[in-house]
Amino acid sequence: MAERMGFFTDTSICIGCKACEVACKEWNQVPDDGFVFRATSYDNTGALGASTWRHVAFVEQDGRWLMSSDVCKHCTHAACLDVCPTGALFRTEFDTVVVQADVCNGCGYCVPACPYGVIDRREDDGRAWKCTLCYDRLRGGMEPACAKACPTESIQFGPLDELRQRAAERVERLHADGRTEARLYGENPDNGVGGTGAFFLLLDEPETYGLPPDPVVTTRDLPAMWRWAGGAALALAAGVAACFLGKRG
Repeated sequence: MAERMGFFTDTSICIGCKACEVACKEWNQVPDDGFVFRATSYDNTGALGASTWRHVAFVEQDGRWLMSSDVCKHCTHAACLDVCPTGALFRTEFDTVVVQADVCNGCGYCVPACPYGVIDRREDDGRAWKCTLCYDRLRGGMEPACAKACPTESIQFGPLDELRQRAAERVERLHADGRTEARLYGENPDNGVGGTGAFFLLLDEPETYGLPPDPVVTTRDLPAMWRWAGGAALALAAGVAACFLGKRG
């Protein structure tokens, strides 16, 4: 396994240019997602989806704009991996999570399993799609297209441990400058998904950006459920056998 790689997105310097969205679509040949104009926002993509792997959110609040380029979180404990029946979802040597389109059968189990609402299926073929953290570029020694295109270095790519240290130092500097609202989201290995491979510096509560405040692995109770189901099945089988034997007697 290679060193774990990831994204640190510093929303305090995002200018909403959408260069990351364009670069992602161009490199990965992601199709047009409609370019729907919403009269209440400059945000024409709306949310992450099968044809939007990078989404720049525009949040107007108290006379200021909050902007953030959202992406798949590449969770440490990824529920989408747990539920995929075909192995289409796999963890790469960079500890990122990728969907193999040619293996996906379109079952859709991964869609509700994602605590961030990242994964979606395309209407034309039903298969699931999401950010791959430009797996092909990583294998070639290059950085992801979105990070390469970002003019302000709001999207930073590199070894995850280095990014976490860099992010902590950035928050300290912002606090020293009086920006006490700055906080990190997703970097803590002790959070509900074991930390994420793509984390953020936010200037407000996560909900303001459309992010869940306390995400958890949606499959965390599966082992207990399977044990309960197994016990119930054994009890049922024992009951049926007892009834059968009783009738024979």
